[in-house]
Amino acid sequence: MTPPHLPRRATALRVGPRAAAVLLLASLIGLAMFCWPLLDPPEPQAMAHAGHAPLLFVLLLPVVLGLVLAEISEGGIDPRTLALLGVLAAVNAALRPLGAGTAGIETVFFLLILAGRVFGPGFGFALGAVSLFASALLTAGVGPWLPFQMMAAGWVGLGAGLLPRRPSGRAEIALLAGYGVLAAYAFGLVMNLWFWPYATGPGTELSIDPDAGWTDNLHTFVLYTLATSTFGWDTGRALTNVLTICALGPAVLTTLRRAARRAAFDTPVTFAGPASAATAPAATTSSTPSDERALTR
Repeated sequence: MTPPHLPRRATALRVGPRAAAVLLLASLIGLAMFCWPLLDPPEPQAMAHAGHAPLLFVLLLPVVLGLVLAEISEGGIDPRTLALLGVLAAVNAALRPLGAGTAGIETVFFLLILAGRVFGPGFGFALGAVSLFASALLTAGVGPWLPFQMMAAGWVGLGAGLLPRRPSGRAEIALLAGYGVLAAYAFGLVMNLWFWPYATGPGTELSIDPDAGWTDNLHTFVLYTLATSTFGWDTGRALTNVLTICALGPAVLTTLRRAARRAAFDTPVTFAGPASAATAPAATTSSTPSDERALTR
């Protein structure tokens, strides 16, 4: 039982055994997608993943849909959850163009982190993937990078839902802000990894070496990340997360928790059948003396 002084988490999207297996499979596929340069170093080419993008869509999207189908089959999702997921994904898709492409400013993560905190890891993962997909359609940003962004954002929402529940008040905001910093750098790290072999080209000090071991290539990749994004884009993303969570976090958390209480996700939806004749209230009529005389004539 949750102590009275701790905010109660509303599990909007329950992760049962079947859904957990699908989510684990999705994460393993995503990890392989990101780490393939270290596992199988390629020869640099002109265009990053031009031929791999359709395959990645085929692998990723059915897994995400499998998560939803598994939840439906286990009774963990209902129209209230779908409606909330759609609303928050639309809000995130509208927020992203406000900062994307400007010195690493990303306005999409703070709402994702707060929603994952309130509604649980399953909802956070689904919201991250759906939000990035919706924003890509809105901004015409569909490309070979989209499956990687969807998976990485899903992990951000998943991690927010797995954070310890005990902190509350200012301690909770500090926890979420710290997680926002870690998520910002981790997102940049994995997003750099998938296109790193093609971004540097061959023959540089930061290029991948197909003949070297994975540890040597990992060291080179860390140097590449530090030189290209850590002190620029990733730091801008981290600062954006901290500022938005600290400034808007208390109000947004209160709003989301109020919405969770009104939606009552933990209460199953039931539909009462029509009342039977035996239980229906008997009809009552009243008659006047003149009416009785009229009936006896």
